[in-house]
Amino acid sequence: MNGEQKIAVVRKMIDAWNRRDWQLVGDLFAEDGVLHSMMIDPVNGRDAIATRINALGAGIDSITLHIANIGIVGDVVVIERVDEFVYNGHPGKVPVVGVLEIEDEKVKAWREYYDRAQLLGEMGVAPKPEYASAH
Repeated sequence: MNGEQKIAVVRKMIDAWNRRDWQLVGDLFAEDGVLHSMMIDPVNGRDAIATRINALGAGIDSITLHIANIGIVGDVVVIERVDEFVYNGHPGKVPVVGVLEIEDEKVKAWREYYDRAQLLGEMGVAPKPEYASAH
């Protein structure tokens, strides 16, 4: 796949998130795909990823992934964005960088970089002690 084709797959994923189409989000992962928020353990395999996404999606009243930049770096798609959402009645937003490996029109790996304590705070969820910021 060329770079534009890979970006098209990522844009399809972004659209699925924005529409809260959790079935399509799961389906866009490769059978052996990996979803890895870098500060927690990765989720391996399409079925496990779909289960995680569906559980998260159950609490999302709305979400928009605001893309600031998207492009190819080497062989991966890099997205700089701000995720704006309402989670269980709590509005929030968090800056994120995502790095996606695309193969055969599927997401092979999706690595996410963000401040987990900030995300949990924005979601109205108390961070676990190991994620709490030291002040």
